[in-house]
Amino acid sequence: MIQLLGEFDCKLDQKGRLMVPSSLKKQLPNVEQEGLVINRGFEKHLVIYPKKVWEGIVAELSKLNPYEKKTREFIRFFTRGASELSLDASGRVLLPKSLLEFAGIAGDVVLACQFDKIEVWSKDAYDQLLDNEPENFANLAEEVMGGRDRRDDGN
Repeated sequence: MIQLLGEFDCKLDQKGRLMVPSSLKKQLPNVEQEGLVINRGFEKHLVIYPKKVWEGIVAELSKLNPYEKKTREFIRFFTRGASELSLDASGRVLLPKSLLEFAGIAGDVVLACQFDKIEVWSKDAYDQLLDNEPENFANLAEEVMGGRDRRDDGN
C-alpha cells in the first residue's frame, strides 16, 4: 500500500504545469511508467491519485448499483473532470485548465499528502482551511476516533 507523506509548497508556471517535488517523486517510484490521475476533491481542491489507486477506486465504483439515482449522480460528480497526468522529461505535470478553474488554483499551490493521495490546494485556500482548525482538536479526535478500541492487549 502506498503511504505518502509531506506537505509541499509549489508554484504553477504560466502554462499550468506543476513541478513534482523530488522528495514526493521518490515516494512514487513507478510514476513515470504508471502515471497519475487528477480529479476534483470534495471541497474546492483537486486530488492526485497514483494510477493503481485510481483503478481501485473505479473498481469499487463499478460495484455500486447503477439503477439507483443517487449512485449515478455520485459517480457522475465524483468522476467529473478526472484526467490522466504524465510527467514530462523535466518532472512536471500539466494540470487541466478546467480543474484549475474549478479549484481556484493559480500560482502558489500546496500539495498535501494523505495516505495514498495528494490534495492540491491554492495556497490561500489551504491557509484559510488550517486557520479554521477546530477550537478543541482533542474533542474532534474523540468524536472521529473515540469509538475505536485501538489497544492491542485485549483489555
